[in-house]
Amino acid sequence: MFDHVKFGVSHFAASKAFYLATLAAGAQANGPPGLRPHYNAHCYAVFVIGPDGRDLEAVCQLPAS
Repeated sequence: MFDHVKFGVSHFAASKAFYLATLAAGAQANGPPGLRPHYNAHCYAVFVIGPDGRDLEAVCQLPAS
């Protein structure tokens, strides 16, 4: 079993949509949508804990447009 599952997404808005959809499906917030400059200047990510306990992440590595 994977403890952390990371999804690459194409745009910042997709990270936000992932966050809202997973919360609506019963996930718990574990890091709201936002820049993560400690990774790099263009890292925008969200983190949730899924209903099964897995840590889920959606991340975009593109500059904001």
